[in-house]
This record gives sequence, C-alpha cells and structure tokens, in this order.
Amino acid sequence: MTFKVAQTFIATDDHDKALAFYRDALGLQVRNDVGFEGMRWITLGSPDQPDVDIVLEPPLTDPNASPADRDTMAELLAKGLLRSVIFTTDDVDGTFEKIRAAGGEVLQEPIDQPYGVRDCAFRDPAGNMVRINQKK
Repeated sequence: MTFKVAQTFIATDDHDKALAFYRDALGLQVRNDVGFEGMRWITLGSPDQPDVDIVLEPPLTDPNASPADRDTMAELLAKGLLRSVIFTTDDVDGTFEKIRAAGGEVLQEPIDQPYGVRDCAFRDPAGNMVRINQKK
C-alpha cells in the first residue's frame, strides 16, 4: 500500500501577490487557476515534485460562514497564524539570496540549526511563514 501527500493548502488574501511570491520568487509552476462562486484557487508545484500540489486558497472557503468568522480568519491570516510551509533545497544560501532579491520579507537569514539543517525563513504576502532548509 502506498500513502503520499497530494495537496497542501495555504491561505491567501491576494492571489496576485501570492503568485508573485510563490511563482516568481520561489520558482513554482502554476498548474491550475480556478475561480468559483467569487473565490479563486491556484495550484502550484515544484517541477521536482510533479505529484505534490500547493493550493493557494481564500482564508475561509465556507460560503455560509458568518461575517464574524470571516473577520476572525482575516485577522489570524494578517498575524501569520494560519499556515506555514517548509521547502527543501540543495542550496539554501543561494535560494535565500534569490528570494530576498525578489523582495521576499526576511524573517531569518540562513543559519545552521542544532537539528541537522541549515535554514532560513520568509513571510509570504499574506503573512504565512515559509521556511527553506538544506540538510547538513
């Protein structure tokens, strides 16, 4: 029996800004861009992992959610408390410089961690943490 990750979801409040970060700065490929009932989902992925998708979705996709719930989700997203993603690379320092040069908001410059990786961190345009690590 096989068991694999197929998709993971990241909340965004501005899909165009998210595209500039995930596609242009990180180099992910757009696989799908779909609108439905006033909402938008964009599926991206690494060419090195064609069977894993990252879905950029609205912070709250339930059309029956109350205005208070929508406000709460928007506040949590703005604080960076909803989601994060970790990528791996074989060149964390080079990847860091590429993303910083593209305007990525730096949270942590590359450092060696005691748990066996060298990593760095950015915040995406919606406030989500994006970590990039390289095994030592």
